[in-house]
Amino acid sequence: MPKVKTKRAAAKRFKKTGTGKLIRNKAYKSHILTKKTRKKKRDLRKQTVVDASNVKNMKKVLPYL
Repeated sequence: MPKVKTKRAAAKRFKKTGTGKLIRNKAYKSHILTKKTRKKKRDLRKQTVVDASNVKNMKKVLPYL
């Protein structure tokens, strides 16, 4: 069987934790920051776990992660 290719765009955006969960950066932090509160912008810096409903699709595009 041939190898399955990894989607490179996804590989650059997601990482795996020690327990095997996928983590991602939060959205809405790139522009129009003046109307967002300091607390909101600080919270957007943190990474978060990928939702369980998306994990199946992520395993397809990241077969070796």
